[in-house]
Amino acid sequence: MYADIQVAFSPQSLLLLNGILAGMIFGVSMGLRREDFARVLRQPRAPAAGLVAQFILLPAATCLATTAFAVPAELALGMILIASCPGGTFSNIMTWLGRASVPVSVSMTAISSIAAIVMTPLNFGLYAQLNPATRDLLRDISLQPLNLLLLVALVLVLPMLLGMSFGKRHPRVAERAEKPMRAVTLLVFLCFVVVAFARNQTLFMDYAGQLLLLVALQNAGALLLGNLAGRLMRLPQSERRAVTMEVGIQNSALGLSIIFTFFPHAGGMMLIAGFWSFWHLLVGLCLALYWSHNSEVAHA
Repeated sequence: MYADIQVAFSPQSLLLLNGILAGMIFGVSMGLRREDFARVLRQPRAPAAGLVAQFILLPAATCLATTAFAVPAELALGMILIASCPGGTFSNIMTWLGRASVPVSVSMTAISSIAAIVMTPLNFGLYAQLNPATRDLLRDISLQPLNLLLLVALVLVLPMLLGMSFGKRHPRVAERAEKPMRAVTLLVFLCFVVVAFARNQTLFMDYAGQLLLLVALQNAGALLLGNLAGRLMRLPQSERRAVTMEVGIQNSALGLSIIFTFFPHAGGMMLIAGFWSFWHLLVGLCLALYWSHNSEVAHA
C-alpha cells in the first residue's frame, strides 16, 4: 500500500541520520552528572512511574489499540516502534519551559536511554509478534534483535557517556555549547525529515488525515498514561508534569534511524515516525506554554 514512498536512503544518508541522533544525545548529556543517577536511587518514585508508563504501559496499549482497530500493518508496526523508543531528548527543554521538575526529567532521560538498549528491541519484537497484522510483516523482514540492540547502544548510550565525560572535563565549554548544539542538531534533523516529506509530498497529502489521527491519538494516549502514572504514585504536580512530558515526547529520531536502517522500504512506518517528529514537538511546546502560564503551576 505504501510501496511508492521513497524511503530507500543511501548508506551515507543513514550514517548522517545516526550522526544527528548521536549529536543530539551528546548535547543533552553534557549537562548530566553522576548525581542525576544517584537522585534516582534516593527518590525513585517519579522515575519509576515514568519508566513503567514509558516501557510497559505505552507499548502494551499501542499493541492493543492497533490490534483492536485493525490499523494497517505498516502503520501499526511504526506505532509499535515509536511506543518502544525511550523518551525524546527535547522533553528536558519542554519540561523547563513548562516550569515542571527538570531534575526528574533529566534523570528519566538518562535512565530510559540506558534501559532502551534492552527494552526497545524487546518491546518492539514482543508486541510486533503479538499483533497478528504486524507478525507476518516482521517475519518477512527477519529483523536481527542483536543488530537493533547494537544500533541503540551506539546512537544512545555511547554518545551519552561521551557527553557526560566531556561535560565533566570541560564544564564551562559544555555550558556554553549545550543550547546551540541542541538547536543546530534539531534544525538539521528537521531538515532531514523535510527532505523525506518533500520527496513524497503527494503521498503524504493523500494519507495526512489518517496519519494525523493515529499520531495524535497515540501521542494523547502517551501523555495521559504519563499523567496517570504520576497520579497513581501521588507525585507532586511539578514531578507529575515532568513524567507526563517525558512519556509524551518520544525519541522519534531513534525510530526513524531504526526504520531507515532495518526497514528502508516500509513506507508506512516512515510516515508514522515522520509525522511524530513534528507532532510531539508541537504538542509538547503548546502544553509547556500552557503550564508556564497556569497560575497553579506558578505556585506549585
